[in-house]
Amino acid sequence: MIETLKKWDEEAFLWLNSQHVDWLDPIMYRISETVTWIPLFAWLIYLIFKKDRANAWWVLGGVALTILATDQFSSGFLKPFVERLRPCHDPRWEGIMFNYERCGGLYGFVSSHAANTFGVAVFLNRKLKGKIKYLPWLYLYAVVVSYSRIYLGVHYPMDVIIGALIGAAFAWISWFIIVYVKRELIKKALK
Repeated sequence: MIETLKKWDEEAFLWLNSQHVDWLDPIMYRISETVTWIPLFAWLIYLIFKKDRANAWWVLGGVALTILATDQFSSGFLKPFVERLRPCHDPRWEGIMFNYERCGGLYGFVSSHAANTFGVAVFLNRKLKGKIKYLPWLYLYAVVVSYSRIYLGVHYPMDVIIGALIGAAFAWISWFIIVYVKRELIKKALK
């Protein structure tokens, strides 16, 4: 069963990765870089303080907790534990797959980019539901960044899908922690 899933994952990767066009290569490379998204992050921080000043530090703390948890779990635990080679490091795909610029670390399961971006999208949509218009667009941001990892040849589709699920799970856990801690601190302050 696992071998069948792995085979499907590799076939899906090879097909998706082969759908590249030269003019899009540098764009996808930039999309994959964190620095590209600094204006989006700055705009989100501005909106958080503008729309929910009373809870802004709680929201930012929850985002930080989510990213810390997803990044450490994906990069610090899963990648060295599972030891699945990135497609661009797998000699079977040499000359078959497309890789642009760089490959990254040796192992790729799971995608930290997918875990982090989906973690942020889920946490902010959960915590600020109804307070900031257009926050569901963060899911598109997460999908585009995650897809860029397959496009660039550094992750298989399952690396991205499982990474996204891990990000969503840690976002919910962070949301519960933030809500619980805030509620407990308010209870103590009222005593």
